[in-house]
Amino acid sequence: MTAQLACAGLAAGYTKGYPVVRAFDLEVAAGEVVALLGPNGAGKTTVLLTLAGLLPALDGTVVLCGQRVPPGRARAAARNGVVLVPDDRALFTQLTVRDNLTLARRRRAGAVDEVLDFFPALGKRLKVAAGMLSGGEQQMLALGRALIQHPRVLLIDELSMGLAPAIVEDLLPSVRRVADDTGAAVVLVEQHVRLALEVTDRAVILVHGQTVLDGPAARFAADPGLLERAYLGESTSAP
Repeated sequence: MTAQLACAGLAAGYTKGYPVVRAFDLEVAAGEVVALLGPNGAGKTTVLLTLAGLLPALDGTVVLCGQRVPPGRARAAARNGVVLVPDDRALFTQLTVRDNLTLARRRRAGAVDEVLDFFPALGKRLKVAAGMLSGGEQQMLALGRALIQHPRVLLIDELSMGLAPAIVEDLLPSVRRVADDTGAAVVLVEQHVRLALEVTDRAVILVHGQTVLDGPAARFAADPGLLERAYLGESTSAP
């Protein structure tokens, strides 16, 4: 299976010589959803920012759809189809839902109606300012703004930020549908581990900037203790 996103030996951080993430390898195929999990401060957001070109890689390579992307080149990453949904959603709060979607459109990108197929609840809110939406609606808009760009690689940072668990439970399946319907390779950073494992194919566990586990999501869902030991820095070897 050909990787739509691949990085090898990635070192990432904010100061040269002091990497937050070290020797990070990842491959994600078209239509695959990978959960990037780990405790706070593990380096998950740093990985996403580096893959999106918003942070220069300190070492290693990033390949998107077969094209090696120069480090720290957000435009190059975007041209190769990478779209990041940040944890703060980064909406234009004073503009309407329709305006937010329209501004996100690239040349030959999707139409607003395509977004409404995924999130019909936004259909009645097109003339409402994004800042007046509920938290769940804002997250739908943030995802919709990414989808209208027809991403080949979709990076989602903390979909559940500030949302009630019941809303998260309704929203997360949309990530699975995006991958299935569009063929995008998806990397999902999420603190609601159980819910994330229900909609992802694979999980990578990052602790202190290093991968400690990588395997099928179903394996970790069936053995919560394995994740708990990894989060606490304990041995994850089979007893």
